[in-house]
Amino acid sequence: MHFKKSNDNQSTILHEGSVPYLTFKKLDQAGVRHGFSTRMGGVSEGMFSALNLSYNRGDKKEAVDENFRRISEAIGFDHTKLVFSNQIHETRIHKVTKEDCGKVMKDMDGLATNEQGIPLYTGYADCVPLFFYDPVEKAAALAHSGWRGTVGRIGAKMVQFLENEYGSKKENIIAAIGPSICRSCYEVSEDVADEFKKELTGHDAKEFLDETVAVVKVLETARKKAGIEF
Repeated sequence: MHFKKSNDNQSTILHEGSVPYLTFKKLDQAGVRHGFSTRMGGVSEGMFSALNLSYNRGDKKEAVDENFRRISEAIGFDHTKLVFSNQIHETRIHKVTKEDCGKVMKDMDGLATNEQGIPLYTGYADCVPLFFYDPVEKAAALAHSGWRGTVGRIGAKMVQFLENEYGSKKENIIAAIGPSICRSCYEVSEDVADEFKKELTGHDAKEFLDETVAVVKVLETARKKAGIEF
């Protein structure tokens, strides 16, 4: 298996096996069970091959169920307790509790919890995945940062959410940026580029957008550059 490193600060670890997945060094070192799946190791067929984790794209439910069982076994979590986000490219964040296990949180692009044993799930095509963990307050979070969420600073809002809801301190929060579309592949319209230039000062958005760079700027502002990995 091959994946492209975006820069010299690349800290992604590839866990090979029948169901490969990626983790991040600092989250591993903090003892956080986490992972970013690939398309390998599942049972889905055709255009969904092979580890499709979406129930709303036309794949067979039993295939997606089995794919979740496989990735949960590989990473090490209980897939029956998964809390899902129904993402709408906004910046809303849900505070997850045990009562949410096995449910879909509607119209949410961020999930956060400080209760152990609750696996969180957010799905991605080419948008930017954000992982957060506070080892002091034991709070974990995921955020889906599409272009609208990036412009809306969902990364910074998640840092603030962790502060407000769990008493986290910015300097303690570990933030990791997962794989996403690169600038050379992400052609955008002029109005989208203009939104980035207007909302994110200093971002060089043209016809091709580097969304990861924009997310880094948001997180650097929110956390003063501490602990960001990508």
